Amino acid sequence: MYSIDINETIDAPRARVFALLADHEQFGKLLGVPVRRIKDSDQADPNGVGSVRKIGIGPLGVNETVLRFEPDTVIEYTITSLSPIRHHRGRIRFYDTPDGQTRVHYTISFDDIIPFSGKLLRAGLDRALRRGIRRVPRFT
Repeated sequence: MYSIDINETIDAPRARVFALLADHEQFGKLLGVPVRRIKDSDQADPNGVGSVRKIGIGPLGVNETVLRFEPDTVIEYTITSLSPIRHHRGRIRFYDTPDGQTRVHYTISFDDIIPFSGKLLRAGLDRALRRGIRRVPRFT
């Protein structure tokens, strides 16, 4: 099992940070990869529970489905397409700080299918996610 654990404090209100990270297209812009919503949620927010986003291009992309969506609080998702990893779970939690900032706690866990590929994937994902989260203030 591989895991990523990111804790970042962002100088922006929690509602705005949540809105950026919850929006599939904005999430892609933060990461610098193509992301598009391919299925809307049945909830009021089209990015909520049951929505599906495609990350990447063509056959190299993966589909992620939102499993839990509590506005301004938590987003959980999993990969639901063919992928080089299994047992994937992503969770983003949002907290207010005493000084009006937002703390983001982003965790991902997964197993690799191709032996030893998980270490490389973890390093790449960790780097991309940290860079993307640090870019959030520019988008607020």
